[in-house]
Amino acid sequence: MGRRPGDAQSTGPRGMSEKKHVKPDTRLVAAGRRREWTQGLVNPAVWRASTILFDDIAAMHDAEPVRDGILHYGRNGTPTTWALCEALTGLEEGAALTRLYPSGSAAVAGALLSVLAAGDELLMVDSAYGPTRAFCDTVLRRFGVTTHYYDPLLGAGIADLIGEKTRAIFLESPGTYTFEVQDVPAICAAARARGVATLIDNTWATPLYLPALALGVDISILACTKYIGGHADLMLGSVTVTEPFATRLERTRRVLGQTAGPDEAWLALRGLRTLSVRLARHQESGLRVARWLAGQPQVARVLHPALPSCPSHEHFARDFKGASGLFSIVLKGGDEAAAARLIERLTLFGIGYSWGAFESLAVPGHVTRTCGAAEREGPLVRLHIGLEDADDLIADLAQALASYPG
Repeated sequence: MGRRPGDAQSTGPRGMSEKKHVKPDTRLVAAGRRREWTQGLVNPAVWRASTILFDDIAAMHDAEPVRDGILHYGRNGTPTTWALCEALTGLEEGAALTRLYPSGSAAVAGALLSVLAAGDELLMVDSAYGPTRAFCDTVLRRFGVTTHYYDPLLGAGIADLIGEKTRAIFLESPGTYTFEVQDVPAICAAARARGVATLIDNTWATPLYLPALALGVDISILACTKYIGGHADLMLGSVTVTEPFATRLERTRRVLGQTAGPDEAWLALRGLRTLSVRLARHQESGLRVARWLAGQPQVARVLHPALPSCPSHEHFARDFKGASGLFSIVLKGGDEAAAARLIERLTLFGIGYSWGAFESLAVPGHVTRTCGAAEREGPLVRLHIGLEDADDLIADLAQALASYPG
């Protein structure tokens, strides 16, 4: 027998971890806590390993094929990483498998490489995350995959873009910096009718607020660095797939040598337990700040999917169960230098990459588009509303806006 991490019992705290009928908040607490992973502790321990020692050659052979629950080699996981994979799979209705990657960008790359080959064509949403676009324009191009960018508001019209060589459609809803909400069900229906795989970067909403697989998506990608971790202290990505894509994802991940360490997985498991309460606070404070900003004379537009004024808000109202704390504002007049001075006048907002943790952030929004960007009244600033008091954040924004532009 191969080395097993536990006593082969398959239930978590009083049997809760395997029950699909419980509500999402309960699932967040119980998921991934079966006894094999926890050994009776509340949380799985941090199982660090590279080499796994076997009793004999027969036991080594018995550990193959590689599968969760059987220790084989550190790169193939330990109870810490298996617990997180199981928990993330349990958040998505219809999910078969989750695999971890060292970052969200690595997860995007791993997912795309699992469904694309030389000569294929990819339809990529034009509002995609910058590193996703860079991967398409460099690595995929070098490997013979052609990327065509499409308008995020295209919806069912994407059927007209699907060609003989189209193998995948990539969504990101809402879009980076400009926050257009895509018609996910319509795009997935068009793709499924032609046998085309659909992938989504669901980092903004998480499966808690956008049940991507239930809406028809085949592959859901998260930068767990952000809301899953929630504390700005880890780098991690995940890919969750339906059954038809499980073997391809696992084979590609293993061949590429992509893996995530148990320390990051443990931190993500810790963050996952409080995801619901944190997202609720991000949503509440984010909407309060966004509505206040909408009434300020220095602000031309607020790009927040939960506001009726945001493009394709109707899709948000139909498909999403909530909003996170990330959105953008378009300033009225001024230039990039004026926007930079505004950001630098803020005292409660940090200036830095990423988002999704407890701290508020502000960065300039640099939008790259292939399909053509709409004219804006002024520069764009992206805000992440953290867990600080919303009144304090509004006061900080008010003092910074008071001298804009200048």
